Amino acid sequence: MPQSVDAFTTQLRYGDLPESMRVLLRRSFTDTMGVAAIGASTQMSQIARASAANLFGPAAAGASRMLMDGRKVSPVGAAMAGGFTVDSIDAHDGTTPNKGHVGSAVFPALLAVVDAQRSLGRVITGADFALWLAIAYEVSSRAGQVQHATCPDYHTSGAWTAVGVAAGVARILGCSAEQVRHALGIAEYHGPRSQMMRCIDFPTMVRDGVGWGAPSGVTAAYLAQGGFTGAPALTCEGEEAAPFWEDLATHWLTLDHTHYKKYPCCRWAHPSMDAALELMRAHGLHHSRIAKVEIRTFHYATRLAGHKPQSMDELAYSIAFPVATMIVRGVFGAAEMSPDILSDADILRVSAAVELIDDDEMTRRSVAQRWAAVTLVDVDGVRYAAEPKTPRGDVDNPLSEEEMLAKYRMFAEPVLGVERAETMRGMCADFDNLDGDGFGELLDLILGEV
Repeated sequence: MPQSVDAFTTQLRYGDLPESMRVLLRRSFTDTMGVAAIGASTQMSQIARASAANLFGPAAAGASRMLMDGRKVSPVGAAMAGGFTVDSIDAHDGTTPNKGHVGSAVFPALLAVVDAQRSLGRVITGADFALWLAIAYEVSSRAGQVQHATCPDYHTSGAWTAVGVAAGVARILGCSAEQVRHALGIAEYHGPRSQMMRCIDFPTMVRDGVGWGAPSGVTAAYLAQGGFTGAPALTCEGEEAAPFWEDLATHWLTLDHTHYKKYPCCRWAHPSMDAALELMRAHGLHHSRIAKVEIRTFHYATRLAGHKPQSMDELAYSIAFPVATMIVRGVFGAAEMSPDILSDADILRVSAAVELIDDDEMTRRSVAQRWAAVTLVDVDGVRYAAEPKTPRGDVDNPLSEEEMLAKYRMFAEPVLGVERAETMRGMCADFDNLDGDGFGELLDLILGEV
């Protein structure tokens, strides 16, 4: 197999995908659509979709239905609205070394372009979509690795998923290898080089940048197809990038690092949430007896803070409040996505008692994984300490199929109804085996109004 990014993008075939990659894509498809369903109910998604309807009307490139909405806009508009919809609930898949997320940009972007192509009469099968997803996932993951290694600032996922989206869309559009090079360069150059820690320190709806990374990648591919130039993409070409692409097509980085979230909040909080819950259960503790919570974790995580979040955006990027929620309620799921939780007096009391400790050892360990150690102190001064933990959902500590199913149903069924949610789940779980008609039916379920 060729190893240049443009050759990989133009020459890869569905039959080249290992079965493990196909399984991952099925799992990510199902998981992401569950997140999209509950995301469609958020104010953030509703604003984004209303804006897309106002700004991006149907185009000659085809009409795309917005994710979980049904209204028709341009492919770029649908990619933007879909990116913000998935990103509005912080529960989608991620890639640990990149400290970010691929599926939240790739799925809405490719779904938008596929729907536009179908509106023009093109027949598309599930295997076609799996191939394009695989290209977008792998190029995103590797471009992100290069960017983290070569840029001094920590950029959002939108910065590097724009490159992967451009690759996937360029393949959908049948771009030549040279056009792919330009698409990648355009996407990298115009993609949102937004600073992740700015959103951590000041949480708002801008989130992880995928709401603009997805449409940037879509735009780049269409521009390149039309003759617009932009090569090279420094995350894909050149001396500094070369080591990250040497085993392209022979090794799938996506398989090494893709994780799935158990809770709908920043994953940096997850090991502390798990540890706190385990301590509460192991020692039969009641939240009313918790006087203090000590969390030793890596530097970036301590900046999540969030002892008293004022919005759901602040809650998504907090650590103290989700940990307190686990201590008080023993759960952090769909019910906790209501703004009512922000005024829960019991949670606020425990959250105020959380001390975040910037731990050098946890920071050192957290280059490859995210680590935290939790100690609970009761009103009598008794200390209950947990061993340092990494989050559930990593490749070495995966969520079970039962946990993934429960998460999907918790998010999707209240929004879509049991019948639609279950039909969609079954088709997502086998999407690459669907013919053109079957895949079209799946798109109707995903893109139709909720």
